[in-house]
Amino acid sequence: MGGETQESETAGKPTGDRLGLVIGGALLAACAGLVLYGVLDTGKDDSKPERRIPTASVTYEVTGTGTADITYQARSASGEATVVKAAALPWHKTVDVPLGKEPTVSIVLGEKGGQARCALAVRGKHVQSATANGTFGRATCSGVLPPAEDGEQQG
Repeated sequence: MGGETQESETAGKPTGDRLGLVIGGALLAACAGLVLYGVLDTGKDDSKPERRIPTASVTYEVTGTGTADITYQARSASGEATVVKAAALPWHKTVDVPLGKEPTVSIVLGEKGGQARCALAVRGKHVQSATANGTFGRATCSGVLPPAEDGEQQG
C-alpha cells in the first residue's frame, strides 16, 4: 500500500455539525419568509371590488355658547361613535351614516353649565332637536334610517 492515499467516504458530504447548521439555516430562512409574507400581506383580495355600504347624509348641529362634549354616529358600520371633547359652540357636521343604523348626536355640558341645543337632519330634512341646560346638562337627538334595500343608492 505504498504511496496510495485513501479518500474518505464522507468527502464532499457535510459532517454532523455542518448538517445541523445547514438544516437550521434552511428552517430559519423559511420562518423569515413566512414572517415577511405576513407583514407584507394586506389581506385584501384585489380581484374583487370592495362592496360599499349604502348610506344617507346626516347633519348634526349643536348651538349655544361655550363648549360641550359631543358624541355622534358617522359612517362606522360597526356602530362606533365619534367623540369630540370640549367642542366650541356653535358646531355642525355632515356625515354619511349606514342605512339601517340610528343616527344620534349627544351633548354634555361642562361644569360651567349653560344651555345648548342639538338638532338632527336626515337628507336635509329636520328630524329632531333637544335642549341641555345647567351644569353637566345632557341632551340627545336621534333619528331612524331605513334599512338598505336592493338597488339603494350607494354612499
